[in-house]
Amino acid sequence: MLIKFNLEKVNYRYYIIFSYSIISKILNLSLKIENKPKLLDKVRITLRTLHYSIKTEEAYLRWIKEFIIFNNRVHPENLNNNHVSTFLSYLAVERQVSSSTQNQALCAIVFLYKKVLEKDFGWLEDAVRANRSVRIPVVFSKDEAMKMISFIHGTPKIITSILYGSGLRLNEALKLRVLDIDFENRTITVRSGKGKKDRTTVLPNSIINDLKDHINNIKEIHYNDLREGYGETILPYSLGKKYPNAAKEFKWQYVFPADKRIKDEISGKYVRFHIHETTIQKAIKQALRKSKIDKKAGSHTFRHSFATQLLSNGYDIRTIQELLGHQSLRTTMIYTHVLKNISGVRSPLD
Repeated sequence: MLIKFNLEKVNYRYYIIFSYSIISKILNLSLKIENKPKLLDKVRITLRTLHYSIKTEEAYLRWIKEFIIFNNRVHPENLNNNHVSTFLSYLAVERQVSSSTQNQALCAIVFLYKKVLEKDFGWLEDAVRANRSVRIPVVFSKDEAMKMISFIHGTPKIITSILYGSGLRLNEALKLRVLDIDFENRTITVRSGKGKKDRTTVLPNSIINDLKDHINNIKEIHYNDLREGYGETILPYSLGKKYPNAAKEFKWQYVFPADKRIKDEISGKYVRFHIHETTIQKAIKQALRKSKIDKKAGSHTFRHSFATQLLSNGYDIRTIQELLGHQSLRTTMIYTHVLKNISGVRSPLD
């Protein structure tokens, strides 16, 4: 009886040790699962590591989500090129998206497999390609552009003037730093524009005085921020690690800072980011209504107008390509079609 009791006691100890071991493994496994980033988080981390723009990040995440939902939420590692082809065909046939939209979806999926999952799924011969359409961009005449700008005031007016006078995209204008404005040489440097390229374009003479006054005003705002213990901004790439004090230097501040400071999710510090794009878009929309110009126009219309009017003034297409930052000359050539529509051809009726 005594022996039986001891055996049971020994077995009970082993049972406790065994149970503790199993529980520990389960807890360790659960901790690993919790610490392991989810797929979309991995995509976001990879995009930011490779310095993709926020707009590209949003677009890629949206398309990857749609791709996963389309395939009944099956993990992409368990899918192949046939699933990708079917999804792209669905976009072209059922959704009837444009070729550029379909290509964006394809780029997002290719990024997922090559950069995140590190898997090559091969070519996509079976995918139905969306028809490529050539759309003539909407442009303002000189009088229309100036009329639009006259209905805009304050900082949005300076930004809109740069869109029209320098040919910048809206996000390029908003991301300008103080050091990017060269009043001496009358140039604007666009850093890491579309395609991650830097370029230089013209600074319009007519806005120099207003822009100088604006920069003096934001200098006072920056010095007030410093006195209050703030004054930092978000630096591009890893400049903050290389130059720890650069974030507080005035030359690195945004030319068009926001009214309020925001908390940076990465550093946890309160910084002053640039003004939001919707502020400018709303101002342009209101000006369009007040000017009674019946065109489907927006912030990008000023960039189109910049290129078209330079072309009509006799500047060569290569110069315009460099000022716009187009990688391919074919992209710039679209403005020659606009020019044909607005000048150079006399109607037989006339």
